[in-house]
Formats: sequence, structure tokens, C-alpha cells
Amino acid sequence: MYKMMHCKSHPLQRTYKFRLYPNSEQSEKLHHALGACRWLYNKMVEKINKEGLQTRNDLNYFLTELKESEKWLYSHHSKMLQMVSTQVDGAQKSLIQLRKKGHKTGSLRFARYLEYNTFVYNQSGFKIENGLLHLSKIDRIKLMLHRDMPQNAQIKQVTITKSKSGKWYACVTADIDVILPKIRLSKSVGIDVGIKNFAYDSDGYHTPNPLNLQKMLRPLRRVQKKIARRQKGSQNRKKAVRLYQIIHERIRNKRMDFLHQISTQYAKKYDVVFAERLQKLNMVKNHRLARSILDSGWGTFTNLLDYKCMLVEVPARNTTFDCSRCANAVPKSLAVRTHRCDRCGLILDRDHNAAINILKKGLEIFGISYQSNIPQGLREITPVEISTRSRKQEATSFNEW
Repeated sequence: MYKMMHCKSHPLQRTYKFRLYPNSEQSEKLHHALGACRWLYNKMVEKINKEGLQTRNDLNYFLTELKESEKWLYSHHSKMLQMVSTQVDGAQKSLIQLRKKGHKTGSLRFARYLEYNTFVYNQSGFKIENGLLHLSKIDRIKLMLHRDMPQNAQIKQVTITKSKSGKWYACVTADIDVILPKIRLSKSVGIDVGIKNFAYDSDGYHTPNPLNLQKMLRPLRRVQKKIARRQKGSQNRKKAVRLYQIIHERIRNKRMDFLHQISTQYAKKYDVVFAERLQKLNMVKNHRLARSILDSGWGTFTNLLDYKCMLVEVPARNTTFDCSRCANAVPKSLAVRTHRCDRCGLILDRDHNAAINILKKGLEIFGISYQSNIPQGLREITPVEISTRSRKQEATSFNEW
């Protein structure tokens, strides 16, 4: 029997994404706010490129000076404009870090009309009430609350985003108190991700890869031909570009829906998930597989697992070659889909064999030897033990436990 553990409440920051449905007047105000932030961003970038490094306080003083000469800035919420200086300061620091690492970088670039699509309300100027989002100096906008937020949630920030297809979204960041679940290593699984089968786990279950982009290549080619035939700057070309963006958004939505479903399925069934630490940037150098690898969304899948359950990444070395029964090395090409061991006679799907090896490597981190049936007497562990003994340096709230 498992020992009962005291469940404690811990603070956690979570972001909820909701769809906005503004009317024509509200949409115009949102576009004006977006345009003001873009104009201010470009002004600050221009100042940095001329005068050199600017601190966040320097940028805020510059904003105060701009308000004296540009009175129309007073028609926008002050915190929204101040968050632009935070954004510019972050971009400036990122360039400095890249230079320290030896990368060749230029100066900060100006934000284009079609590329700048986000503004932020931080700490004040917003309120959610009766299915409406109140934004200071904009309006009360209809909000589709498709899921409930915890009653103890303290909203800290609201990020307004416009998608490529013209849809508006609100990303609500809130601090909530959660009760940590009990973690059982007996409820653990190893997952091998791939192209033919998106996920093959150590229990023998596999999920085919939908490859959403591959299915939509024909309509994408058709729309791209339309764009190429249209005259630049014409309304017909803008319509074709908008249709192209809508198709890509649908592909992304289908991919995210699939990834959320399968990650939720594993999170509900298992407490600990072991996965390979893949070098995806190196893998996409194979141009025959690059599109399928990026279309699969392996990185997004592991990110979703990381916050839905306990994810532990293990080295990917020889998980496909080694026999999961006798550890004999059985080299095989990508075309060979069946693992056949010459030493012990094991015949298994290559992805299933890799998933078992991933589970064995993960259990070895905790000093547990793999068995076909994990005994029920395994002890319970806390998230602290997992995060400290895991080989992955997780930048999540688990580090604080």
C-alpha cells in the first residue's frame, strides 16, 4: 500500500487563452491601440539605434517626453504604453546575450504593420465580468469563456493578440493556488515519438501521425499560385494572402487540438512520462524528413506534457538500436520497422522497443530496475525528488518545490 502524503497548496502562474468578439467600433479601437504601440516601439528602436544602449527607465522617460509633444498618446492606457518599453528592453537584452555568445547581430529592427500584433495590459486597466472583458480607454468586449477560471485566481496581466486571419484573442495570466498531486512511479510510461506513429508507448499503444500540413499541401499550392499571379499591392492579392493565412491557421489549430488531446490522455493515465531529449535542430538538416518532423510538433508535445504531468527527458542515444530484453545492439535503418534480436530472439516493433528502452533509462535515474510488470510496492516520491534527480533542467515551477 502507498503511504498517504499531506497535500499542500502551492502558488502557480497560469495563462488562459480566450476568444474575443469585438464589434466594428471596438475592433477599430483595438487597431488604434495596436497602431499606437507599434508607433511607440519604432520610436524607441530609433532612439536606441541613434544613441546606443538605453535602460528601461531611460525608455520610460522618453515616453514621458513623447507624451508632451504627442498629445494623442494620452488617449491610450498608460500601463499599455509602458509595457512597450519593457518589450524593447527585452529585445535589447536578447541582442546583447547573443553577442556575448559569439553570434553576429545587427541593430534592432523596426516593427512592420503585419508583424506587430500584440499589446499588453499589466497590473491595472482590465476587468473580467459577466462574460465581458473591460479594457481601459477601449471598451467592454465580449469574451468567450470556454473554461472556468479558479475562484482564487488573481489576474495579473492581459495580453491582446490579433491572429494572421484577423481574429482577436485575450491571454489572461493569473496566479492561482494548486494542490500538488501524489506522484507514483508505478504509473510511469516511456514514449517514443516518430513520423509514421506520432507516439508509441512502452505499454504497446500507438497513435498514428495525422501530418496535418501534408494533407493540406494541395490547397496551399493552389493559393500560393493565386498569390503569385496577383499584382502586388492589389486588393485581389490581399484577399489571396488572407486565404493563405486562414489555411495555415486551420492547420495549426488541427495540430494543437491533436497535441492537446494526446497529451491530456497520457497526463490522465500516468503520473510520470519519460521521453527522449531530441536535438530537433540537427534532425531537420535531413531535408527529406524536415517537413514531416516540423509538422509533427514534437517540441510542443513535450511542452504540453511538461505542465500537465511530470515529464522527465532521457538521452536518446541507442534507444532504437539496443534490445529492450538483452541490451544487444541491433543496428537498423529507418526503412526497417521491426526489431529482431539475434541473441535473445525478441521480435518487436522498433518504436515499441525504443519506448521500453526510454522507460528503462528513466527508471534508472531513480535507481529502479525495469521489470515487465512494475511491482505495486514502489514508494511514492515528491516533485522535489524528481526535479532534483532528473537529468532535465526544467524551467518550471517544480524547481521551487
